[in-house]
Amino acid sequence: MSFEPISRLCSQNPQLRLLRGGQTVFNQNIPTKEVGYCRLSDLQVRDLDKDNEPEIILDIYSGGAHCCTSFLIYRYDNATQKYTAIVHYWGNGRGPKIEDLDKDGNVEFVTHDDRFSYKFSSYAGSRYPLQIWQYRQGKMIDATRRYPQQVKNHAYQLWQEYTKTKNHFEGGKAILAAYLADKYSLDEGEDGWRRVQEVYQESDRSKFFTELRKFLGETGYIR
Repeated sequence: MSFEPISRLCSQNPQLRLLRGGQTVFNQNIPTKEVGYCRLSDLQVRDLDKDNEPEIILDIYSGGAHCCTSFLIYRYDNATQKYTAIVHYWGNGRGPKIEDLDKDGNVEFVTHDDRFSYKFSSYAGSRYPLQIWQYRQGKMIDATRRYPQQVKNHAYQLWQEYTKTKNHFEGGKAILAAYLADKYSLDEGEDGWRRVQEVYQESDRSKFFTELRKFLGETGYIR
């Protein structure tokens, strides 16, 4: 990997060169516009889907106060003997934690749903439902519902934050929205609504519940 520094935070003309058996099989510029490139935060080589063929993961930072992170993942295709790539956008903040949650040799990307940023609060007050992704043969798959214990723990933490915090941003709407999304990932949407409607008694509750239901439908939590 090579690049030219242009500031303390950013660089330009990033180029990736890959060798197999001592021979160069890939030597191209990183598509900076497509990935929102400011700088490379990290580069990893690891087998993401247990197919005995390691992927190359570029952690791309776009620049800004807290935005944004993308992964550019290169995969070798034995049929064409070429590397192909996908871009996955993680949004505000750091990228995901890469963990093998169920100890099966395949790794998961543990992160949050960035679509909740700013939706019901400022960025500082925003809260997010848990998301867990898997990489499989060149595609990113949302596997959140396959990990109910992790989602349950996350929902519990959000509920505890809401019930224990006296001074909420925007009345705690962002916390409740993320909590309810987690509950839908657990197929417990009805119980989630009961709890949310019970605790949120602000004057805008009718408008909030309408907007929240619409948003959860648009983002796929309500199916």
